[in-house]
Amino acid sequence: MKQHRGSVFAGFDLGTSALKAVLVDEAQRIVGQSEVPLNVSRPRDLWSEQEPRNWWMALETAVAALRAKSPKAWAQLRGIGLSGQMHGAVVLDAADVPLRPAILWNDGRATAECRELTQAAPNIGNLAGVDSMPGFLAPKLIWLRHHEPAVFAKIARVMLPKDYLRLRLTGEFATDMSDAAGTLLLDVERRAWSARLLEAAGVTQDQLPRLLEGPEPSGTLASQLAVAWGLPAGVVVAAGGGDAACGAIGIGAVEEGEAFVSLGTSAQYVVVRDAHRPLPGAGIHAFCHAVPGRWFQMAALLNGASAAGWIARALGRSDIDALMQETETAFRGPADVIFLPYLQGERTPHNDPKAKGVFFGLHGGITSTDLVQAVLEGVAFSVADAQAALVAAGADPGLPSVIGGGARNKFWMKLLAAVLGRPLALRREGEKGPAFGAARLARLAVTGEAVGDVCETPPVESIIEPEPELARAYRKRLERFRSLYTVLKPEFQQNSEPAS
Repeated sequence: MKQHRGSVFAGFDLGTSALKAVLVDEAQRIVGQSEVPLNVSRPRDLWSEQEPRNWWMALETAVAALRAKSPKAWAQLRGIGLSGQMHGAVVLDAADVPLRPAILWNDGRATAECRELTQAAPNIGNLAGVDSMPGFLAPKLIWLRHHEPAVFAKIARVMLPKDYLRLRLTGEFATDMSDAAGTLLLDVERRAWSARLLEAAGVTQDQLPRLLEGPEPSGTLASQLAVAWGLPAGVVVAAGGGDAACGAIGIGAVEEGEAFVSLGTSAQYVVVRDAHRPLPGAGIHAFCHAVPGRWFQMAALLNGASAAGWIARALGRSDIDALMQETETAFRGPADVIFLPYLQGERTPHNDPKAKGVFFGLHGGITSTDLVQAVLEGVAFSVADAQAALVAAGADPGLPSVIGGGARNKFWMKLLAAVLGRPLALRREGEKGPAFGAARLARLAVTGEAVGDVCETPPVESIIEPEPELARAYRKRLERFRSLYTVLKPEFQQNSEPAS
């Protein structure tokens, strides 16, 4: 094993709302960090897009900030790891210029194309680890073939969001197994592109990146960037991983049965597995992990902590922490109002891009804090649906950790533990997230250390136990939450039909 005393490793996480960057030293301390906001374009109902060029500008801005704020650590940089939002369709021409804005993970336009893909590959749920859903890459390619044929005809390269940054950083056209698993083009058990799924999507293997395991080197930083950024030659860029997998790496979830809930912009409930275990029809994503020989089962929720941000904006409140504190002070038990948090549709368990957000049970005595509490509870009920789907898929979450921005609010964690009916572990520095996991993969790519020696689990800071009386009350509310979606589902479909 190579020794790299004094080395620093960077993790760049290309999220939906921001690009986050961290510098991590050999003791796994964060010695520099930066965050650059990103905007999402929604030109039509169900559409969600971003310009890849803006991702690159955000990365350059983050690098400038790291160099300015942490010059000594930056000068010791030896490896870069990449994490990012999964499923986005980035299509480039022969000159590596984006042909159009990237179609993101929370885009719901490709519903008909999902049916077409399933007809062409009826066993897609077992092969790709999940049923065909509009947010994934393959249905978007079929949509482009049908609706933008001139663009489709010019596609030379298809890639995922973080891999566009890799191309700009290194000139290499590559991806990792965990992000590739989110394309509906991968044979997840074999960890190889599926000829059958490629044919169904109308693309060739030459148009797709080469596949690597997350800790493998994918290339080195381009010489002109190294000079411009004040770095030595040979800085390694690791394959990295999708944001869910890198979140797992960051929290140390790399062994069978280890589980966590991530409450970021979206939310994920992840359980690590030692084999590929799909369950078509349950909305569970059975994907490759970002480390060799591991997979995970994941319930993916399109609406996480972003729902709390939405209600704060809707109420005209800029200080979300103060609003949360007011809500906690006013708390007396389950809210009178039930909130369906499907502001961007939903994946697990509904696979319904047309689902909408709904407040049910409003009356004249409802206050702003009642609405906030209902939003927090609605997201928690969605996580409970996710947990039920995972259990049906044979996973045992045990004592899940909670990470992401939502985990910082202890009141929300109290509600979540009661709704889930199980204790939750909050870990020291558990909010480090996917960027930290990407930095760990960068270290592995440089040093060749064992995964378990680097990807340690942070110590438990506290365990949130479910309050028995509150848990009983929420069980009844959860039944009504589920019933409400069932009743309203036909209305969601009709509401999304174009006006005549």
